[in-house]
Amino acid sequence: MGATGATGGALLRRLTELGVPCRALSRTPDTLRAAVGDESPVEIVGADAGDPRTLRDALSGSTQLFLAMANGPRQVELETNVIDAAVACGVLHVVKLSAPAAEPASPVAVSRGHWSVEQRLAAAGITATLLRPYAFMQRLLLKGPATARGVLVGAMGDAPCNYVDVRDIADVAAETLLRPGLAGTTHTLTGPQCFSHSELARLLTDLTDRPVRYIDLPPDEFHSHLVSTAHMPPWLASHVVEIQQLAVSRPESPNGTIEALLDRPARTLRDFVREHLRVFAASS
Repeated sequence: MGATGATGGALLRRLTELGVPCRALSRTPDTLRAAVGDESPVEIVGADAGDPRTLRDALSGSTQLFLAMANGPRQVELETNVIDAAVACGVLHVVKLSAPAAEPASPVAVSRGHWSVEQRLAAAGITATLLRPYAFMQRLLLKGPATARGVLVGAMGDAPCNYVDVRDIADVAAETLLRPGLAGTTHTLTGPQCFSHSELARLLTDLTDRPVRYIDLPPDEFHSHLVSTAHMPPWLASHVVEIQQLAVSRPESPNGTIEALLDRPARTLRDFVREHLRVFAASS
């Protein structure tokens, strides 16, 4: 569930590479079918998390479920619908994409929602595996136009931030689905190195050969900037501010979980920027 998302799409590609039979659920199955190609062995099924009937039809016959849905005001409701349908259809194992600060009193509203969904899973009587990744490297691509103009804006001061490539998250998800010994575990996922926004600006300067400077704003000004300049809905702007302020109050550090689970190093932010240099260095 979430096959058109960043992590779900990467997992779908990984399972296809491995030759694993899988079913991809989407509200827009024709769009997904066009994206994966007519030769893909993936079974594509239309399903809407807001419509329990379509969920039951789509999940029928499945034994495991990867659940990754976009953050949003209805996330708890929609993910709960999916879990309830999975239980009703006899799914035995759910791998949920969650968040590091999934706690009942988390200062991040979206993380409190993830905690609620985790509790629903715990009460469902099925095996649940939780993946708690930090900031996606792929989300930095949204900053490409601004960094190409030489500006990186945030509200983190010099706080370090973990970044992780969604392809590494997907590879871990595949392992938890395919290795029975990993089912029922919880994994916090990071890249191999933390970067403050100032350090990220220096990295971008070095790799693009163009000066990039970090502008640190007070949280309320950063929220206004995200709404007025980045055109984010207010709830999403609040989420971005909350997770950056969480990094200030709880300094982040990398761990070796990905390397331990995959028996290879996690992808680095430097290599990710090099891979997408055209985005970060494009002329405005």
